[in-house]
Amino acid sequence: MRAPQAREDNPMLGLGLMCMAVAIFTATDSSAKWLILAGLPIMQVVFTRFCVHFVLWSVVAIPREGLGAFRTSAPRVQAARALLLLGTTAFNFAALKYLPITMTTAIFFSSPITITIMSVLFLNERVGVRRVVAILVGFIGVLVVVQPWGAGFHPAMVLSLCGLLCVSGYFLLTRQLAGVDSNAASQLWVSGLATVVLAPFGLSVWVWPETMSAWVVLGLVGLFGATGHGIAVAAHRYADASNLAPMTYIQIIFVTAVGYFVFDNLPNWNTGIGTAIIISSGVYIWQRERTLMLRRRQAEVPTTR
Repeated sequence: MRAPQAREDNPMLGLGLMCMAVAIFTATDSSAKWLILAGLPIMQVVFTRFCVHFVLWSVVAIPREGLGAFRTSAPRVQAARALLLLGTTAFNFAALKYLPITMTTAIFFSSPITITIMSVLFLNERVGVRRVVAILVGFIGVLVVVQPWGAGFHPAMVLSLCGLLCVSGYFLLTRQLAGVDSNAASQLWVSGLATVVLAPFGLSVWVWPETMSAWVVLGLVGLFGATGHGIAVAAHRYADASNLAPMTYIQIIFVTAVGYFVFDNLPNWNTGIGTAIIISSGVYIWQRERTLMLRRRQAEVPTTR
């Protein structure tokens, strides 16, 4: 078994990796919505997403590390993390059947606030006033984009809120395990346990895709999930969960593009103004973390006489 890579204090790299991860998460959600609208059962899509995820990481990790790739120093935490991601995916995919992807994404954009609060309470991370303000400003930008006060309430919004709580807990546990277990162990546990739990439900409602494009997208939903969460785990090795949380706001840019090119939803002026606010918030956080990182490195340099 390969030793897990130790945590490193490199928030700039962590933020960059998290930005890549949320772009891939958009591809995962978009693929799932496309499949569900095409008539495939939700449980089949969720099961396939985790099954492909597990197969891909097994092919990568097991030939190099054997069954030791599954070894973990915190099996209970890994199991809880796996169940939280399973809940996140199931709730989100179910909500996508009834809600626009911009709406489900907007609800998930509340995660930086919940993650920041949870990280202070459970991980003892320090969050400065400026970062809290930047998070709130970014969230205001999200509200400008989606205009939730103008939409009628739909029961599926409750599903998204449940997914929000699950994903917040998932990322906190991911940070807790960073530097403790290897990325391979984390991915095999989170995808393997979900695959076992979902197999009876996914296979019982299985519908064979009728087109080649449906087969391709069904495979891609798992590939995107495996890649995105692998990168997200790596990001948590370099930065605190509360630092990474605001990067989810960048997803509105990707969601807007997908909505236009895939689901034929034209962006309006709210999207432009809100996106500008979100980008400003993200750039400020990025610059703030870069400045703090440089100060820490300068303080660590020994003074020579």
